[in-house]
Amino acid sequence: MSWHEAVTGRTGEADAGLPRGLDQVTVDQYAWPGAWVVAARGACDLSSIGPLAEALGIAAQEHAKVVLDASGIAFADSSLVNLLVLTRRAADLRVAAPPQQLRRLLEITGVDEIIEVRATVGEAAAC
Repeated sequence: MSWHEAVTGRTGEADAGLPRGLDQVTVDQYAWPGAWVVAARGACDLSSIGPLAEALGIAAQEHAKVVLDASGIAFADSSLVNLLVLTRRAADLRVAAPPQQLRRLLEITGVDEIIEVRATVGEAAAC
């Protein structure tokens, strides 16, 4: 089962009933001293989280420490929370610079107790 399937319960974009690329999260990736950074931009919900799920899944397989730069996430729901928990099981995941809505979601769900949340990518990579 792919990360996309685990997070969304769907086997592919066609199953979502949406045209490919509509409201998709954009993802950039780069090396940082001591960590691999996945930077997400856009709204992370069930219909759009596929690219981020794929990127974090690959990063977790290939790198010991992964930092999600969440500064560009405009909205997040339980789909992202689920993805973060799944990724944390596979790698040492940290979340950097989450916007207030995401920070509150992590606090309410208790995920901030199992995943390091830091103000910057540098702080997240260093801890």
